[in-house]
Amino acid sequence: MNLDQTKQRMDGAIDALRKEFAGLRTGRASTNLLDHIQVDAYGSMMPVNQVGTVGVPEPRLRTVQVWDKGLVKNVEKAIRDAGLGLNPQPDGQTIRVPLPELSQERRQELAKVAGKYTESARIAVRNVRRDAMDAIKKEKLSEDETKTNSDKVQKLTDETIKKIDELLSSKEKEIMQV
Repeated sequence: MNLDQTKQRMDGAIDALRKEFAGLRTGRASTNLLDHIQVDAYGSMMPVNQVGTVGVPEPRLRTVQVWDKGLVKNVEKAIRDAGLGLNPQPDGQTIRVPLPELSQERRQELAKVAGKYTESARIAVRNVRRDAMDAIKKEKLSEDETKTNSDKVQKLTDETIKKIDELLSSKEKEIMQV
């Protein structure tokens, strides 16, 4: 059982959660809003930022300068279908994505999405804990060593879940700000 490896895997769940949260719209200017959107390009799915340049010319506007003219329709469709409530407007090879003011109802929906992302991260951490506990059981250790290692893994799990909950709390505050 390697505690450093377990910690690294749990930290990976936190990093993944941060990336998911970066894609949730909160009213702040961010190019990350479109990062998780996948576009059907050249026969495979690719992130928007790999088919064009994402820009923030104004706080309430995102632009995507699509590199290949043939992909403009695909990028527009991917943004529209992403579930972010955005209405992209193509203008040549540039797609303008105006950000409407968030209604209270939409803010609550985004908070629920953040909660779902958080629950996925918690599940990932619990899976890492289960794997670590299984590894401890397989090792030929004394009862005391087994208990000590199990306690270390549980403490690490509790700390990681606490960090995840703090991230959710922070993100919910950010979303609900008017």
